Amino acid sequence: MSKVWFITGSSRGLGREFVEAALSRGDKVAATARSAASLDDFVTKYGDAVLPLALDVTDKAAVFASVNRAKEHFGRLDVIVNNAGYAQIGAVEELSEQQLRDQMETNFFGAFWVVQAALPHLRAQGSDTQEISRRAQGDF
Repeated sequence: MSKVWFITGSSRGLGREFVEAALSRGDKVAATARSAASLDDFVTKYGDAVLPLALDVTDKAAVFASVNRAKEHFGRLDVIVNNAGYAQIGAVEELSEQQLRDQMETNFFGAFWVVQAALPHLRAQGSDTQEISRRAQGDF
């Protein structure tokens, strides 16, 4: 049986690779990126097996809405991939508090809200919980 994936940060890097791998094996994917247009090539190649969603994971309401839309569209969720995030490169003494707060908003709270939004759906389905997170990056 095919699985339904919800993947954040799908426009490039590992997120893009996760989307391609899942779709190529016949699964369905709700792929999120700040710009849904960056996912158009997946729609061209895989059609309705992919649901492109514009999502900024720092917007809690948008996270919950996107997870709910994915569940409504595909009827279920099976795998959650928290890939959206970024690293602050540089010396810690040059990092501002606001830069760190912005990074935490994306890397920590964004992932937290995705899990918080998805878990009720996974539990209601009686599914084994499958969540994959990128490590919280940060070379200070």
